[in-house]
Amino acid sequence: MTGIKDVTGLVAVVTGGASGIGRGIAQRLVERGAHVVIADIEQGPLEATAEETGAVGIRTDVTDPASVRALAGQVVERFGKVHLVFNNAGVAPESRLADMTLADWKWILDVNLSGVIHGVDAFLPLLKRHGEPAYLVNTSSMGGFVADMPGLGAYATTKFAIMGLTEALSHELEREGSNVAAAVLAPGTVRSNIARSLRTRPGGARGSSFVQNDISQNEELAKLRWLDPTEVGDIVLAALARGATHIVTHPEWYPMVAGRAAGIEEAFNRAATLTGGDL
Repeated sequence: MTGIKDVTGLVAVVTGGASGIGRGIAQRLVERGAHVVIADIEQGPLEATAEETGAVGIRTDVTDPASVRALAGQVVERFGKVHLVFNNAGVAPESRLADMTLADWKWILDVNLSGVIHGVDAFLPLLKRHGEPAYLVNTSSMGGFVADMPGLGAYATTKFAIMGLTEALSHELEREGSNVAAAVLAPGTVRSNIARSLRTRPGGARGSSFVQNDISQNEELAKLRWLDPTEVGDIVLAALARGATHIVTHPEWYPMVAGRAAGIEEAFNRAATLTGGDL
């Protein structure tokens, strides 16, 4: 897979497409001539974004596999095929792991992880079927590399899982010589409304340990480089053009990831010493 440099005329699907990163990706795809379907659980924002960007809006609940399969069916019925799929819908509420209920776990896993799995299940066969160059992009996070984020342990759990899923899928597709490539998107700080994730939880936050803080209001975090969602769209399309498997928005954060890698190397070195083996 050498990448997709021109998206003109291609059919793209973006979940979580009514706002934030999803909207930014969708907007850039429309501007570059793609036929874009945005999927979102919130009907009002979905309709408004579709009208403003020129995309087609289809209400979808990514936690429901039947809903995602229905989305795929409607896309194929309307356009005949699909080339680009962005499994992007996600939530980021905060809680200490020790305080979480099983209901809390189920909700965040259903949205962040099962939502991606449902997208792969519904769309991968369609991406393969036509044999033309195609891409499947799953949104993880910098939290998919590093788990030391106070209150976001459950979020990191889901994003680490998405990282592993996508890397494994990428290797499988490469080994089989598929027309489809897979990439994982790991964004850093982006201006979006993910800080209001609890608005989409069925029943709201009643009986939940989750709270929702706007990290952009944190004095230290506010000093970081914050991207507009359309800037993420530009980064993503440039990455697809070069055939990337990992898409990072904040390269300046690499020392944080490297620190984790150093810790892993130390663990392996210690294990080698204890077992008499070589690293």
